[in-house]
Amino acid sequence: MAKIVVVEDEAELAAAVAARLRSDGHCVAVAESGPDAVALVASESPDVVVLDLMLPGFDGLEVCRQIQRERPVPVIMLTARGSEIDRVVGLEVGADDYLCKPFSMRELTARVRALLRRVEHAAASPDRVLRVGGVEVDVARRRVRRDGRLVGLTATEFDLLVYLLAAPGVVRAREELLAEVWGYRDGSGPRTVDSHVRAVRRKVGDEVVRTVHGIGYAGGDGLDR
Repeated sequence: MAKIVVVEDEAELAAAVAARLRSDGHCVAVAESGPDAVALVASESPDVVVLDLMLPGFDGLEVCRQIQRERPVPVIMLTARGSEIDRVVGLEVGADDYLCKPFSMRELTARVRALLRRVEHAAASPDRVLRVGGVEVDVARRRVRRDGRLVGLTATEFDLLVYLLAAPGVVRAREELLAEVWGYRDGSGPRTVDSHVRAVRRKVGDEVVRTVHGIGYAGGDGLDR
């Protein structure tokens, strides 16, 4: 059973989402505004946050910024907007996944399960540390340091970095990354992967992930495992 916070100001939709997630066996709490969401996440320490973009008080982007500063937590963002720029901005402030309204409850619960599986799998990983240049990735503890300083990555950013660094120099196609890291294929396809790679590079350095034009990405060479 996971602890999930749903942030949605449309009462009927919030109730429907919460009911569906509870039927999956999760413990669910609901917030209806930006300030309430930040306070609820701080008090509940959830495993996943399902976060609407348009909220009273302040929007979901600001909620995401604030909660990720305090403690990295997987976030699935919900929005009525469908433009690529909105998707990219949501991912770059710390969202792990993105669903445009209207969405099916089956798809939402599948995304939640995929996100939880990745976190659980990483928690059960052997005690190992991956290194490239000045970047050190503690897989079991889900910690990343750059030149000795802790770097905050989202759950998906961390899993993407580990997947690439686990086989240094091996080129991974975007479609492979979407299937293996995200655990599903969706309509956003390569754009989702590209957005997360940009975020990882911004935080840990360009040299850690290499672009192979026309194919995909590879982890930095010379990895000490």
